[in-house]
Amino acid sequence: MVDLAGEAQDSVEVEVGQESAKRALDVTISLLAIIGFGPLLILLCCLVLWTSPGPALFRQERLARDRQPFTMLKLRTMCVDNDDQIHREYVASLLSDAQPQAAERSGLFKLDNDPRVTRLGSWLRRTSLDELPQLFNVLRGEMSLVGPRPVLPWEAEMFRDPDGQRFEVKPGITGLWQIRGRSKLSMREALELDLEYVRTRSFMLDIVILASTLPALFRGGAT
Repeated sequence: MVDLAGEAQDSVEVEVGQESAKRALDVTISLLAIIGFGPLLILLCCLVLWTSPGPALFRQERLARDRQPFTMLKLRTMCVDNDDQIHREYVASLLSDAQPQAAERSGLFKLDNDPRVTRLGSWLRRTSLDELPQLFNVLRGEMSLVGPRPVLPWEAEMFRDPDGQRFEVKPGITGLWQIRGRSKLSMREALELDLEYVRTRSFMLDIVILASTLPALFRGGAT
C-alpha cells in the first residue's frame, strides 16, 4: 500500500526546507547588498532631497503574504502630496480591458509620462534604483528577493478570485514578470506569471530568476 501519510510528511519537510533556504538566501544577499550599495543609496537619497522638496524615502502600504499589510520602502520619485487618482484609473483600465494593453515605457503597472514624476524620479524608475530601499523590507522578512509584485490594497480588490493564490508567498523585488519582458507585459500577463511562480516555486527557480534579473535590467524597462 502507498504510504500517503509518509508522502505528505516528506512533502511538508521539503517545503519547510525550501522556505528555510529561501530565507537564508534573502537575509544573506539583502544584507550584503545593503552594505555594498549603502554609499550609493545615501547619495541617491541626497539627490532626491536636493532636486525636489519632501522626504527621500517613499512609504506605502502594500499587501504581503496572506494579505497582511506592510510598509514598503522606495526612493521617492514623485512630487509630494499628489493625487493618485490618475494611477487608479490607469490600473483599473488595464484590469478591465478585454484585450489588456502592455505596460508603457515607464514599466509594469506604471503610467507613462506621469506628470507627478520628477526628472530624477524618471531616471530612478528606468534604472530600478528606486527599489533599493526594499532590501530593508527583505531583511525584515516582509518581502523576499523573489516573488510576486507587492500590490496595493485597492489593486487587490480588483483581482479575480484565482489571483488570490499569489498571496500564498511573500512578495518580491524581482520575479518571473521582471525577466520575461516586464515593460512589454499586460497586467493580466504579469498576474499570470505571478501565479505560475507560486505554483512552480523552488529554491533553484529563485536562483535562476536572480541570475537573470541583472541582464533584464540592462535590456531596459523598469518595474
